Amino acid sequence: MVIGPARFFISLGLTTAILTTAAVIGGYIYLKPGLPDVESLRTVKLQTPLQIFTADKQLIAQFGEKHRDPVSINEVPLVLIRAFLAAEDDNFRDHVGIDPFGLARAAWQLVSSGQIQTGGSTITMQVAKNYFLTHERTFARKFREILLALEIEKTLTKDEILELYFNVIFLGHRAYGVNAAAQIYYGKNLDELTLAESAMIAGLPKAPSKYNPIANPERAKERRDWILKRMLNLKFIEKYDYKLAIQDPVTASLHGVHLDLTAPYVAEEARRIALEIFDDRAYTDGLRVFTTIRGDYQKYAQDAVIRGLMDYDRRHGWRGTERTLSGTMLFDWKRQLKNFNEIGPLKPAVVVSVTEKTIQAVTSDEQSVTIETSGYQWAREYKSVNSIGPGIKDARTLVAPGDLIRVLKDENKWWLAQKPEVESGFVALDPNTGAIQAMIGGFNYFESKFNRATQGGRMVGSGIKPLIYTAALESGMTPATLINDAPVVFDQTEGATDWRPQNSGGTFLGPTRLRTALYRSRNLVSVRLVRELGVNRIIDIAERFGIDATKLPRNLSISLGTASLTPLSMAEIYAIFANGGFRVKNHLIDRIESADGVILYQTRPVAICKSECDGRTVSIDLDLDTRIRPVNADLFETDY
Repeated sequence: MVIGPARFFISLGLTTAILTTAAVIGGYIYLKPGLPDVESLRTVKLQTPLQIFTADKQLIAQFGEKHRDPVSINEVPLVLIRAFLAAEDDNFRDHVGIDPFGLARAAWQLVSSGQIQTGGSTITMQVAKNYFLTHERTFARKFREILLALEIEKTLTKDEILELYFNVIFLGHRAYGVNAAAQIYYGKNLDELTLAESAMIAGLPKAPSKYNPIANPERAKERRDWILKRMLNLKFIEKYDYKLAIQDPVTASLHGVHLDLTAPYVAEEARRIALEIFDDRAYTDGLRVFTTIRGDYQKYAQDAVIRGLMDYDRRHGWRGTERTLSGTMLFDWKRQLKNFNEIGPLKPAVVVSVTEKTIQAVTSDEQSVTIETSGYQWAREYKSVNSIGPGIKDARTLVAPGDLIRVLKDENKWWLAQKPEVESGFVALDPNTGAIQAMIGGFNYFESKFNRATQGGRMVGSGIKPLIYTAALESGMTPATLINDAPVVFDQTEGATDWRPQNSGGTFLGPTRLRTALYRSRNLVSVRLVRELGVNRIIDIAERFGIDATKLPRNLSISLGTASLTPLSMAEIYAIFANGGFRVKNHLIDRIESADGVILYQTRPVAICKSECDGRTVSIDLDLDTRIRPVNADLFETDY
């Protein structure tokens, strides 16, 4: 027979249980209609960055606030899965979405302190929170989280829940998901991670800042070692593997997105176009932009531009060191050296010693550099554009210890270098389609984002002459027509100096056939042709080649190329000669796909057919006047 205080406590317990059950049931009935549809997780769209590719599918850039590269559960190594289970939810495979003991701990914290300090959340509950709820610490939000977790467990398999978790969890440094974290902290794919690295990443969800291996390596190692111990206790790993992993040092460092090819000017232009078409969702919908750039052509172009600018700059002499670092010790210099970035292929370095024949330096990544005589012989003193000093007899006249210099490794030899003061633009175009196959906007995008290939108008000079000769041929002249290559003087208005155009080198050939005058680029022949044909006729044919007439001078100086055009415009002009007389419109984007490969945007250029089009034989009309014409068709079509 139950009597006294015992009866009271039993009654109190039963009453509490009944009220708690009623509260839970009531809360469920009240909140259930307002809960989101868990089934939507099967088709959820994660916020993923914009990616830019070459035509041959080489990644050249990624844009977006969140670094995320979604993976399927089959791509996540077992050791990484076990590391997360040991760290976050070792009972994941057995529970129904909630952990009663963890929730009891959270409830006690709420009662005793008035706030929830540790959520007692399972992986399923974290999925519910990350996909559907805010991160506020309130009882109402926690209760919704529990209900959603139960619904998720009823709807999805355990592997589907894990896949959602591994792709959404925030792991610091803008890394969302395990694949992004592996790339950012270790520069590796998931299947390349070691046991210690897997445990380190698994320790991040609890507190991505506190346990960050870059910001707090000591705390991160403590967390990692605790996870490794948990994995051992749970029999997820063997003792031998545990002992090896626990000895591994913290090797995490910040890695950028791994790019297959560096082409920042191309990437920026492609980003701009994607943003115009899709607005801000271009950064979040995981769009994949495939450009018309060929990876091999782009590499050749970059090499040509860099080498050309470097060679030109060397021929004009040495302008001196960038600066002298403060202090007298290598330790002081190394610390300051970290503030200087690479400029293209040029590494910052500090001179540590110099003799008559050699320069010893250390780069910002602590490589020891020895520059022999052949690596600095070019560095004769710059005096003017057309003058340099005498040859170098002693390297000590060039640099001294503590000087900041630039160095370049080429053909297994170190060179003394300097950033070129000149710039360049480059573009390669498929003449039959207008597809841009290579584009360089300058020596180094991060020093100057101005794209000289598309934005930098320069005087075209002799590049205008083929248009003048086209007008001459169209007027009835032939390649054998004779034009006098002789001095000519044009009287100017009162007070102005008479105009006396000259050939390069100041020589004259006398009567010269057109074909000879063209390949030898005789200025005076061009001047006489424009005077005979008329400036208006030259402007007319230039317009048919696609040149904006407002950019052309309406006087005889047009014969010497005083108009300013971009390299891209010039490439379009010369494509007409290369394809037999048709105007094509340049384009950089081939197509834009969704994250799952659906084509959202397709460029459909009008291509030039030389002998066959869609299986039909075509004849080639050689009448130039009727063939230099714009293609009246929409070049871009959007398919949603």
